[in-house]
Parts: sequence; structure tokens; C-alpha cells
Amino acid sequence: MIDHALFVLGLLSVLGCGLVSGIFFSFSTFVMKALARIPAAQGISAMQSINITVINPWFMVPFMGTAVACFIIMFSALTRWSDAGTAYLLSGSLTYLMGTFLVTIIFNVPLNNALESVEPESPDGERLWKNYVASWASWNHVRTIASGTASVLLLFAHLC
Repeated sequence: MIDHALFVLGLLSVLGCGLVSGIFFSFSTFVMKALARIPAAQGISAMQSINITVINPWFMVPFMGTAVACFIIMFSALTRWSDAGTAYLLSGSLTYLMGTFLVTIIFNVPLNNALESVEPESPDGERLWKNYVASWASWNHVRTIASGTASVLLLFAHLC
């Protein structure tokens, strides 16, 4: 019964990592580039709105749920080290937890909080925006690669 539950949780994690990677990929490949092309005040206002609307179940369930699933899978992998595919389970889970979830908390969220507190039309807003776009996008690339890699690693675990 536990093996079946872990198998299902692993498949859900593969899907969750892939979905989250796709969301972040969109920001890395065109959303941030589009926002950087418009005047700073408009880019700030748009990103402030995105940062509010992203807090919804359609994003938070895959993002947070995948983190919870990866934590459970990681703990399970540590207790079942001799099972086939365990190294993939552990590395995939750690990749998502550290490269996606932790990067978000340590880097992207503080940048979003700083952007939230600035007035879009102000000189401070324009200065912050230039640094924000470059820094936020760089950390988003890390999240994109990490969540995509985690999805592949977790998939490999199920193919073993």
C-alpha cells in the first residue's frame, strides 16, 4: 500500500515539477523580456499585479504541493536506499526543493517584496526596476532549470 502511494506521489511530482518548470520557462523566455521593453513604471505596475495574482490555487497547489511531495519522497528515499531508482528520487527531490522552492524563498520573493513597496512612477522605482529585472530573471532561470531537471530525474526513478 505504501509503495503504491509513493509511486503515485512520485508521478504527481513529475507532473508538478514539469508544470512549474513550464510556468517559470514562460517568464524566462518572454514575460520578463516583454516587461523590460516597456517603460519602467508600466513594467513595475504589471509585475506588482502579477505578484498579487500569482497567489492562487492554480499556481500555489502545484508549486507548494510539489515541494511537499518532494520532501516526502526525499525522506522515503533516505529510508529505502537499496531500492532501484532511489538515487534519482533523492536527487530529483533535492533539486526541486533547493533549486526551485528554496531559490524562490531566498531570492525571488524578497525581490518581489522590494518591488511591492516602490511607487512605479518614482525615481526609486525606475532604479529598482533595472536591477530587479536582471536579478529576478537570473534567479528565475535557475528555478526553470531546476524544476525541469527535477522532473526528468523523478521520471528516471520510475523507469528503473
